Amino acid sequence: MSKVVFISKKRAQWYLVLALVVIIAGVYIGWQQNKPAMATLDDSGTQVFNLVTGEFTSTVNGKQLEAYVFAPSTIPVKKGVPVELRITGVSGQSHPFVIEGLDIEGTVQKGKTTVVNFTPKEAGTYSIVCTTHSDPQTSIPMVGYLVVQ
Repeated sequence: MSKVVFISKKRAQWYLVLALVVIIAGVYIGWQQNKPAMATLDDSGTQVFNLVTGEFTSTVNGKQLEAYVFAPSTIPVKKGVPVELRITGVSGQSHPFVIEGLDIEGTVQKGKTTVVNFTPKEAGTYSIVCTTHSDPQTSIPMVGYLVVQ
């Protein structure tokens, strides 16, 4: 014997409102996660970005794979405006890096923050490359991008 369930109009409206709230919250959270890195401006007008080093590991067919990343991985900056990158080492002991095309070098140590200051003169995309994790033959390259607009 099957049962028939009746839902009052008021209860159906309540479920509809609840469903809309859940959908709106999901869209808002998804939109927030897809926003590009945003700079904060200090008192001198310098664009300040905070980055971290991160690590992903996985095992495939008994072989351990590691991937290190800069997060966020893409930094949009304005041409001619001073930039300060604050890169904090979270994963990995040391990440010596270069920003190709800008003649900038540095090293990020685990648990410390490396600060890099510069003013980009030319528009373009510049790679931030960890020289320890740069060979695609031996590991997954650790690369971030600086997009000068």
